[in-house]
Parts: sequence; structure tokens; C-alpha cells
Amino acid sequence: MAATSSCSLNLGVKGKGKPEQPFSSSKSSQLLFSSNLSFAYNNTKYCLSLHSHQTLLSACLTKTKNSAFVVASSKPEHLKIMISGAPASGKGTQCELITKKYGLVHIAAGDLLRAEIASGSENGKRAKEYMEKGQLVPNEIVVMMVKDRLLQADSQENGWLLDGYPRSLSQATALKEFGFQPDLFIVLEVNEEILVERVVGRRLDPVTGKIYHLKYSPPETEEIAARLTQRFDDTEEKVKLRLQTHHQNVEAVLSMYEDITLKVNGNVPKEDVFAQIDDALTKLFEDQKLTSGSLAA
Repeated sequence: MAATSSCSLNLGVKGKGKPEQPFSSSKSSQLLFSSNLSFAYNNTKYCLSLHSHQTLLSACLTKTKNSAFVVASSKPEHLKIMISGAPASGKGTQCELITKKYGLVHIAAGDLLRAEIASGSENGKRAKEYMEKGQLVPNEIVVMMVKDRLLQADSQENGWLLDGYPRSLSQATALKEFGFQPDLFIVLEVNEEILVERVVGRRLDPVTGKIYHLKYSPPETEEIAARLTQRFDDTEEKVKLRLQTHHQNVEAVLSMYEDITLKVNGNVPKEDVFAQIDDALTKLFEDQKLTSGSLAA
């Protein structure tokens, strides 16, 4: 065991005028951020640990006389996942299953855009023009919306599942520059003829927000069927434009995440699709728990 000397700094952040207790004794405070930095100075090795809770920030600098020192967080970090695929590849369905099991915050770039369009804002009007042409919405419109959502408290505390974004190399680069790096990049692969059939038959209930499909998931009653609407970009002509754009950009995006990419067969039933994803996420979560409890030599 290495002989060590340590100094600790504990800062209360609620302005009560009284320092909080160190993180190790604050069991009820949720860990929001944990990081460790190992470095050497004047032939002496150090480990700097930062732990941020809801009520305090704790820092500890430890000097070691050899290479053995603790570099683990007190708990695994929350998962940060991206899921990608062509229109109607099943991203929404799989996101529901993932968030239900793992408690991640589901962030769909398409929903953020549609909310902006519905608001009638200038950015929304510009976004609609691009979407009607089957083109990607410019980064200056989308990136900031996504960034702001990823930085909200629930995303930071619970981890996040980013659905359908990034869709281009420039978008992936922008996210990386903002410091957003996923633990896993999931790609759903579905045959194009299946995608077109899924999109053209898709309908929206404007009252409940539920998505139906005229063939695979028809409405329960005539009343619901009568009020269903079709999204303006869910026509065969527009979906083929969207698929063309998707194929042009997907390989470039994958080049950013090739070391952490999971390609999933999306032609099979949704339960089988989720089984592939669940296996990967379970392993990732277990690996994080093992890392958080390990010692680095």
C-alpha cells in the first residue's frame, strides 16, 4: 500500500454559511458529477478527484509515492446513448423500451424541431422549409436546441438517449465541440422497401399524440380513424428524399463513432430488436460498475 498524504476541500453551495460534509458521508445527496485526474509533477504522482452532489462540491488531491492510487468514482456514471436510423426504422419504439428499463431521458431532435415549427417562430418557419424539401435543417437552428436540452437537469442527473441526432458529420462535430460524447452509438438497419411502407401508412392522432399505422397498428375506433392526420413529410415522395439524404450522411456520422457503434438488425420484430440493444446496454452498464469499483495501477 502506498504511503500517501492528502488534502481535502469541501464547499457548500447553498449559501447557508456552513460547509457541508464530504461526499463520503452524504448518502442522501445524489452524485451529479464525478471525475478523476492522474498526473505527475517533480517525479511525484498525484490523483485529483472531483465529486459534485446536489448540495456540495468536494475535491481531494492525493499524493502517492508509487503508482498505486484510487481512480474510481463512488458510483458508475449515467449512460449517454445515441440512436440513429432512417425514417421509420423504429427509433421511437426502441427509445420507449430503453427509457422504460434504464430511466434515461429521451431527447428526440425531430420533436424539438416540430415544437419549434408549431410555435410559429422564425427558426420554426425556416426549419419547415428545409423539412418540406427533405433536406437537413441547418446546424445553427438544431444544434443549440439539442445542446440546451442535453444540459437540462434531468438529462444530467439521469443520463440521456439522443434520438435521431446527429444526422451529419458537421452536427456530430458540433456536439463533440460542446463536450457531448456518447457511451454507445446505436444504428438500426432496415431494408428500404420496408421503410417506405412504414412511413406512408403512418398516421398521427392530434388529440392524444399517439402514432398509428393503417396496416400494422390501426386505430381502435372509427372516431379515432376519422381524426387521424398524416405528417406533411410522410408522403412517399418526401420519404424517398429523406432516405437519400440519410444514406448520404450516415457513413460520415459513423466515422465519428466507429469504435462505439452497435449495428442492429431492425427488420425483425421489435422485441428481437430490443434484445440486441438490451444485451449491449446491460454489458455497458456492468462494465461501468466494474470500472467504478476498481483500482488502477
